[in-house]
Amino acid sequence: MAQNKTNYTNQAVTDFIESFAQNDLKKEDSYALISIMQSISGFEPKMWGPSIIGFGNYHYKYESGHSGDAPLIGFSPRKAAISLYVFSGLEEHLPWIENLGKFKMGKACIYVNKLSDINIDVLQSLMTKSINFLKERYPNG
Repeated sequence: MAQNKTNYTNQAVTDFIESFAQNDLKKEDSYALISIMQSISGFEPKMWGPSIIGFGNYHYKYESGHSGDAPLIGFSPRKAAISLYVFSGLEEHLPWIENLGKFKMGKACIYVNKLSDINIDVLQSLMTKSINFLKERYPNG
């Protein structure tokens, strides 16, 4: 079975942001996201894999047998866009992202160019709903 690449690491979050974020705006947005996500989740930021800043964690196990650990919510200040890991990707949860603002969607990832492109209140609500969903779906994690 394949090894999960997204595992908790001991890398310092601030060191990562300072070396990885491409410009001052990405750094500012990263620190703002840390504040928001820490407030919503109640968890300290931790590095997951080489480039994801995550908050909290849960243990998942799919019907296929694949299992692992992942942060409840997180983000990465990538070069092209900030990747937000705050959404389940499930069709029935699409109403959660209405009125979020200007973004692109991956399978379960939301890409934003900058925080000012999105509605922070909607983002905070999305984070809370996603955390509650994950805790309900994976209660032993």
